[in-house]
Amino acid sequence: MELSGKKILVAGFGRSGRAAAEFLLERGARVTMCDNNERLQVPREFTSRGMRVELGEFSIATVTAQDMIVLSPGVPLMSRALIEAQARGIPVISEIELAFRHISAPLIAVTGTNGKTTTTSLLGHLFEGAGLRVFVGGNIGIPLINAVALDPQPDYVIAEISSFQLETIDTFRPHISVLLNITDDHLDRYASFEQYRQAKAAICQNQTDKDFLIANLDDPALQPILADARATVFGFSRRTAPERGAFDDGHLRCVCPGRPSLSISTEKAGLIGSHNRENMLAAVAAAYLCDVPALAIQKAIENFRGLPHRMEPAGEINGITYINDSKGTNVGACCSSLAGVNGRLVLIAGGLDKGGSYAPLIEPLRTKARALVLIGEAAGRMQAELHAHVAIVRAASLEEAVSAATRLAHPGDSVLLSPACASFDMFDNYEHRGECFKTIVKKIQRTADSHAS
Repeated sequence: MELSGKKILVAGFGRSGRAAAEFLLERGARVTMCDNNERLQVPREFTSRGMRVELGEFSIATVTAQDMIVLSPGVPLMSRALIEAQARGIPVISEIELAFRHISAPLIAVTGTNGKTTTTSLLGHLFEGAGLRVFVGGNIGIPLINAVALDPQPDYVIAEISSFQLETIDTFRPHISVLLNITDDHLDRYASFEQYRQAKAAICQNQTDKDFLIANLDDPALQPILADARATVFGFSRRTAPERGAFDDGHLRCVCPGRPSLSISTEKAGLIGSHNRENMLAAVAAAYLCDVPALAIQKAIENFRGLPHRMEPAGEINGITYINDSKGTNVGACCSSLAGVNGRLVLIAGGLDKGGSYAPLIEPLRTKARALVLIGEAAGRMQAELHAHVAIVRAASLEEAVSAATRLAHPGDSVLLSPACASFDMFDNYEHRGECFKTIVKKIQRTADSHAS
């Protein structure tokens, strides 16, 4: 794809926008960057190389004067200028589409509402453990476009992909797509669950029968996608053993006509929780299809540890275990985390409401929770939907919530932070929320230690 001399607009100057702008400037494109943030400070390294900058509302005149637009995932397609550009036939693509057009290595792309980052990271760990050169990036932190400049090219590119990134793909075609699950999320961006599902389904829209779609057979929301798939489906399940796919009968097993079967013990697995069984199944399936040796897979499953803010142990005080699952930013993730905790618990939830129903929490709360402590903007709606099924306490801050949960918990219980909501009403992001939780737990630990001495 020839870029030299082309007029290309980068919409949004976040992490992926900056990486795209850098890539385009290096290849001689005439780059304009637009961002709604009027106070954005653009580094001189970009402007000194000829990049034009426009801040504030996107100008129709500027946007429609381009040969192509590269859209950052945080920028929705709803602005008047972008709608007009599409009406005039100007290509609007995502950074992952731009990257795909220039990557020569086989691509493994992972999406789903929950588990994307853990599965992507585990895949990288599996492949590296087998001595393969891999690039791990995408929505996970390093923009996919950064893989293009690697010399030599990696053996595999492994990418976490979000629904936002998939909205503006064209030729993007992973050799292996991994679709973990789809539950209510981002309904503040999508008009309906069906629209959200269609965005996720785009990950396999360009695949052929020479490619693979690894998908969760236990998730009813994926069935319409599987029915329409042109890729070779390699399903995974914790309930049944497919003729071609992966299943969990205490071991992680893969079977496929024409290939030796695979069996991986999970007795010493580093990941815990029922949701992580599914993440491991998906990652092992991809490694199996890429002929990663069984011994390398076994070792990687045993020595891979979970990621921060995902069912992360935060301490044990007076017999109460504290668990930081701040990444549980939607109801489906919270339900999975509740299922993954042994014994009784007190749940801390709430934050910025994302528009979905909280009804799926009713049954796990009724069976496992002593109480629910609510914080944030969504607390009122959550209380209205859940008060008939669990004892509820409202808290004005996270520190107040942890103190309340500690009082309500019994020795042997867990205090679980799994908010089922976004963090932006009270925190910078979910990482900030999780770090605050861990700091509060450490403070409680110091107090307990001082009383004991």
